[in-house]
Amino acid sequence: MNDVQFLVGSGIGRITLNRPRALNSLNHGMVLAMLDHLEAWRADPGVRAVLIDGAGDRGLCAGGDIRAIYEDARGGGTASPRFWADEYRLNTVISRYPKPYLALMDGLVMGGGVGVSAHGSHRVVTERSRVGMPETGIGFVPDVGGTYLLSRTPGELGTHIALTAGAISGPDAIHCGLADHFVPSERIPDLLDALTTRTPDDALELIADPAPPSALAVDAAWIDRCYAADTVEEILARLHTEGDAAATAAKEIEAKSPTALKVTLRALRSAAAMPDLETALAQELRISTHALSTAEFAEGIRAQIIDKDRSPKWSPATLSEVDDELVDAYFA
Repeated sequence: MNDVQFLVGSGIGRITLNRPRALNSLNHGMVLAMLDHLEAWRADPGVRAVLIDGAGDRGLCAGGDIRAIYEDARGGGTASPRFWADEYRLNTVISRYPKPYLALMDGLVMGGGVGVSAHGSHRVVTERSRVGMPETGIGFVPDVGGTYLLSRTPGELGTHIALTAGAISGPDAIHCGLADHFVPSERIPDLLDALTTRTPDDALELIADPAPPSALAVDAAWIDRCYAADTVEEILARLHTEGDAAATAAKEIEAKSPTALKVTLRALRSAAAMPDLETALAQELRISTHALSTAEFAEGIRAQIIDKDRSPKWSPATLSEVDDELVDAYFA
């Protein structure tokens, strides 16, 4: 069975990520196949738009194949930088694609799943969507253009999402600029049917509903006050003075890798000033490649994915021990 399936019909080039037991996580072969088909469809008059979805009923994509990255890190870490380079190239191709690129972001859309969807021209969420960049929880940093996207959310919502590593709803994703349209999951078949005879714009105008209110938008005031601080330490200090929701966010952040938190904050602030996605992806590739050589990343994957004890032993163990020199190394 192919890990990713390609089908052309009624002018739609359809990409279906096909590893449902692995939540459609991306491997290198899938990325290369997608690059090949997108290049071929670019000039194919029989393809007027591209659609990407995920097999099974749990989500579009839970990210990259973390187990493969873990094994690579333990074996010297030569395959993962090549995977990331091609994955980030795919993110760029999607962002610049000359034809409509419609992503069905139903269910779980995490990490690399955001990379193959949120850079597209037509991004559809449902009431089941859970969108997130969970990297700080495994000693890593948001990539696949995540720092570029999250640094451009209203106010400091992106900083909150990145540091807590939390998943947000479909309406939140629309409010944050990670998605465009809300379609109830039961109407996805109607959307697919409409696409056979209509443009994506016309099909979505027919099928999409107004998005429900964003819960994050309601919390924007305290999120902006707290996360505007220049350091993770100061962000946490402010969160502890802002009530129950902010205290919960602080507790989530305090469980994450101190090193990953500081690198992530610097990466977000830096990406905010970058002129384009490609520049941010180049920075992310430097960060990701360095992370592969650290014990932090491997320990985070071990605790969350391999042994599932959910008790990572971070080193350094506290924010105060993470100095500028350690953070600088990720950006070298």
